[in-house]
Amino acid sequence: MKNIPIVLIAFRFVLGPMMIAITYHFGTSARILLMTMLLLGILSDIFDGIIARKSGVSTEKLRRMDSQTDLVFWICAGWCSWLLNPEVIIENKYAIITIFAMEGLTYVFSIAKFGKETCTHALLSKLWGITMFAAFISIIGFGHGGIPLALAVIFGIISHIDVYLIILLLPKWTHDVPSAWHAWQIRKGRGIKRNKLFNG
Repeated sequence: MKNIPIVLIAFRFVLGPMMIAITYHFGTSARILLMTMLLLGILSDIFDGIIARKSGVSTEKLRRMDSQTDLVFWICAGWCSWLLNPEVIIENKYAIITIFAMEGLTYVFSIAKFGKETCTHALLSKLWGITMFAAFISIIGFGHGGIPLALAVIFGIISHIDVYLIILLLPKWTHDVPSAWHAWQIRKGRGIKRNKLFNG
């Protein structure tokens, strides 16, 4: 049981590059397979954290590994989207560049303050992950951005602002901080309550 989280993280880490290879080789004929792999990826992301907390192995090292694997997986999904439907990406390039820039700044701010990357696993970031999943299903599966992509961009901006505030408010680095409000409570020296299912 204790090894399942690391297996799920490794699975997702490999899944992303596999999606790119399949896209290059099969192109649009692989849309259904790619959607299935996206589903497996997000399910592995949901359950690795839940199982880690249930089995008592939710360590800093594991959570940081999970965060970086998420980044690799979603970048790979974006790459597949570009290969299959570059027109959708080009049409929304400024919004997508904004999200990339905001993501990069989380690393800049966190490393500048704490000497290591952020690993908040905040609730808004999880919601952003769900909207990203919907957007990639829409683009990769059906060649359409539309509302799913717009929602992913909106929640991406909101979740990144939340992470900036968490970094600003935390007196020292810690992982699994549900929101900026929780970071404020930590700054005040108060204990915070985490949901065992979603965060810590």
